[in-house]
Amino acid sequence: MAQGAGGWTMPAEVGPVEFLPVLDVPEPGRQRRLTVFFRWLILIPHFIVLWVLSIAAFFAVVVGWFAALFTAHLPAPIARFLTGFVGYDTRLMASQSLLVDQYPPFALRPPQSYPVRIEVRPGRLNRLAVLFRLILMIPAAIINGLLGTGWIALAFFLWLITLVLGRMPRPVFEATAAVARFRMRFAAYALMLTSAYPKGLFGDQRTAEPPASATRPLVMSGGGIALLIVFLVLGLAADVSNSVWGSDGSSHKDSGTVNTLGR
Repeated sequence: MAQGAGGWTMPAEVGPVEFLPVLDVPEPGRQRRLTVFFRWLILIPHFIVLWVLSIAAFFAVVVGWFAALFTAHLPAPIARFLTGFVGYDTRLMASQSLLVDQYPPFALRPPQSYPVRIEVRPGRLNRLAVLFRLILMIPAAIINGLLGTGWIALAFFLWLITLVLGRMPRPVFEATAAVARFRMRFAAYALMLTSAYPKGLFGDQRTAEPPASATRPLVMSGGGIALLIVFLVLGLAADVSNSVWGSDGSSHKDSGTVNTLGR
């Protein structure tokens, strides 16, 4: 509140609130062991479709970047396509990571009955942030990469646990959903579908309102947070290991070249 000349107060101006993209995933339930066993195999057609869509998305975002730089908005057709692309990628991610058992639809706009949904609200963009988007997204890209690498490092064990139990344990569900949601928010920011920087990695505060889904809000337990930290640590360890082994390989190659030249 600001103090006026006569002692009265006036409300401070409140700027527009950035909408943070939302991911809806249902509560973890029973999964068919047969579909869990062959999950990645049966998703191969989706991987091919996503690869084709990613090529179209690349050209769409290049055109959209120039448009947003001058108009501060993505053109509506590009925004709709990129939103559909992010949704398709997120539904595929949810299926391959065993968050849901239902097979994802081959559609940019899924039917209302499909349980995994995203909510993105493309709007006005800051031109300066658009200009430097590639630089601004580097910290979030690093976190997203560490999460993905860490999850992949444990993917076999998570798959085996789900296969044996016939369902995903709650802490595993929470950590995996957090990875999927951060990935979705990062993609939405990178593709200029939102001006809200990716955040909320370690979950949301519990609210008085009834939850809309298991991830809205995503209230994480201690076990879920601990597993998420393990993902980050494993991702960092993998990157450091690759850097060390890569530098050792380069040094051995260089020394071999020097010895050859010395002869």
